[in-house]
Amino acid sequence: MKFNNLSQHILPSSATMIGVCITALSIIKLARFSGLAIWLGHLLALNSLVFLSSGMLSYAAMRSTQSIRLEQYADIAFIFGLTLLSLSTVFMAVVIE
Repeated sequence: MKFNNLSQHILPSSATMIGVCITALSIIKLARFSGLAIWLGHLLALNSLVFLSSGMLSYAAMRSTQSIRLEQYADIAFIFGLTLLSLSTVFMAVVIE
């Protein structure tokens, strides 16, 4: 499977998605939600770590000779992060009424 320098696209996108997670987390903290919204904060914090790992793997893929394998891991982490972020938004819509 050839990825055609996918890492060059994953790295800036991961950084942007970390910013999205931090912004959503800040909104939750500033609004002082309680109850299940606290779990949403933890979920968003975990999600930012998933995007961080995706960005680090993509950077390592650009710098390494084993770039194909690292790029695959970065891609998997990025897709997992997007899925987790989508679930977070659904959770946010349900919990914060």
